[in-house]
Amino acid sequence: MIIVAVLLMPMLGLLLYGMDRLEERLFDKPQDARPAHGRHRLRLIHGASEPSADQRTAGRHVDAA
Repeated sequence: MIIVAVLLMPMLGLLLYGMDRLEERLFDKPQDARPAHGRHRLRLIHGASEPSADQRTAGRHVDAA
């Protein structure tokens, strides 16, 4: 009888732990979704609309020297 009890204790411990986690997940309040206009906004890259050096020289002959 004692052997059966000792063998069942780890299974009962795991069952209690699993039920506790399941209960927390089921009855916990859902987290609020992040607002679309929070502190973290997209940052603009300055000068992104200006053509790069490769685009400026495209079509023109540039002397390397």
